[in-house]
Amino acid sequence: MTTANRQGFSSAAGGPSGAGDMLQRAVFALNGGRAADAERIAAEVLKTSSRNFMALHVLGSALLMQGRGADAIAPLETAARGGHDPKIETLLAIALRQAGRLDDALTWLKRAIKRRPPHAPAFYEYGCLLTLLNRDDEAIQALERGLGIAPMMAEISIQLGYVWLRRRNYADAKAAFGRALDSSAAPPGALFGLARAHLETGDIAAAAGYFRRYLTSQPDDSGSWLQLGYCLLELGDRDAGLECLRTAAHGDPKNYGKVLAGLVKSGRGRFWLRPSGAARFLQGAKR
Repeated sequence: MTTANRQGFSSAAGGPSGAGDMLQRAVFALNGGRAADAERIAAEVLKTSSRNFMALHVLGSALLMQGRGADAIAPLETAARGGHDPKIETLLAIALRQAGRLDDALTWLKRAIKRRPPHAPAFYEYGCLLTLLNRDDEAIQALERGLGIAPMMAEISIQLGYVWLRRRNYADAKAAFGRALDSSAAPPGALFGLARAHLETGDIAAAAGYFRRYLTSQPDDSGSWLQLGYCLLELGDRDAGLECLRTAAHGDPKNYGKVLAGLVKSGRGRFWLRPSGAARFLQGAKR
């Protein structure tokens, strides 16, 4: 699902026929992931109609899609002040958060979650921001309200799972991540969360299984290769565990020292008389 679709765009745009046709092209561009084209077209419309609601919406969305949250604030704020649309208010809050204006983002999200009909992404963003601010009790409440509105929205369940994980409530964390798996096609965030939750509760075999599934779609996450390697060593699968550790060391130089120390001290892995032997292994030399 594209960002544009999540934001609720349709292919029909209001306004005079010329502006309407241009905005329809802009929406198509945004839905197709061509944010720069959408930005250019929306900006053209705004040259002659500076308060065109749809053009402001498209422009702000296109800027957000390009990671330009600070630039997106002005058009989205103008659009938000011209109506009571929770979609616009939520997008504005995202832009404000990206620009570091967290209090302003909270203000707009508080407005967005009061709108009717309720807009589930507003509750998700509100929960994420509260989590960022370490206000976990409020975050849990917001995310659970969001799930009541959109029980199949995997992102809400995943975020709720991470809050429970931080609270060390591993049973509820597993339940939240599992619900996300039931509602979506193996989202990576849910798989990683389940791996961490099972690791924390000592179920090493289950943790290894979820790390494997997660790394299938996220092979560049060297930290997870490191965790999987340690799990496999603990389970007695020496060769596979060591290969995972070598992958972790190659993927991120910051992991090299951790892996080297683990190899030298490991009671279940291969025993190296000298650290230099472990280092040669990590570098791919013959053992």
